[in-house]
Amino acid sequence: MTRWRDPAKDPRQEPKSNLITLEGAERLRGILDHLSRVKRPALSAKVGEAAALGDRSENADYTYNKKELNRVIARIRYLTKRLDELQVIDRLPADTDKVFFGAFVTLEDDDGEEMHIRIVGHDETDTGKRWISVDAPLAKALLGKSLDDEVSVAAPGGEQTWLITDIEYRTPGNG
Repeated sequence: MTRWRDPAKDPRQEPKSNLITLEGAERLRGILDHLSRVKRPALSAKVGEAAALGDRSENADYTYNKKELNRVIARIRYLTKRLDELQVIDRLPADTDKVFFGAFVTLEDDDGEEMHIRIVGHDETDTGKRWISVDAPLAKALLGKSLDDEVSVAAPGGEQTWLITDIEYRTPGNG
């Protein structure tokens, strides 16, 4: 297993935006709270119990739990720093007739197939829900567009054109 690294510091990638929805920020705070108040103390106790058994060099319990503890500590550090950097978007845009951060957008392709997406921050993307990062090419193409506008995006199979058929915003807390 390789060490976890912050994708924001990968020199091969463009820097990610620091936007997040209110729901996304609350979810990250919940994860941080769980790791800090539940997971870390439990792992610390397990490491202490395993260390008390004697020889640590051949103690699989100690080795495994120590690695897990270090992984959790690194994740806590990352989340703490990341939450400080994030800008929480907790209000609707002034012009809800255009696509901006947090929008639920319905798109239709040339074949009449519909796709429903939501534009969210990098830290809350979810392919199962079709929540895409504001930094994604499709999201960048959609930002600032209105109902019935067409957007074209380079895709692996060639350029894809979409028609915006619906733009919806939900009040923070109901997303």
